[in-house]
Amino acid sequence: MSAAYGKCFDPSGVRFGVPTFPWRFAPDGYATRRQLRAAGLRPGGQPVAAQVMRRHRGRRGGLQVAYLYLVDRATPVRPMTSRKWGALALAMLARRTCPQCRITYSYCIPTSLGMCIPCAYPEEQRAA
Repeated sequence: MSAAYGKCFDPSGVRFGVPTFPWRFAPDGYATRRQLRAAGLRPGGQPVAAQVMRRHRGRRGGLQVAYLYLVDRATPVRPMTSRKWGALALAMLARRTCPQCRITYSYCIPTSLGMCIPCAYPEEQRAA
């Protein structure tokens, strides 16, 4: 057993508070939020049941963690209603509309600029 494996293996949950397994070594019956969503499920208010952990040099603490939920306690995803679809469409329309010139583009306006490219750099557009 490698040292990294040993530091991330705590099936009783004594060291980290919840059962902890090394990356890709979680037992069956557990899934992350993304895995639940791909299966059409959601955690449904249940607490974190376990976690998978691995060493990560780029992180401040040196560890990367993914929380796991029990699959048998997960509930189905709530379906989108027509009102939710409408609200989502309006939100996306607002993200594609420039607040300066009021033109709607086929892409989302960069949040770093807060406006479309021609409005953000008008002198470069005139030169071209």
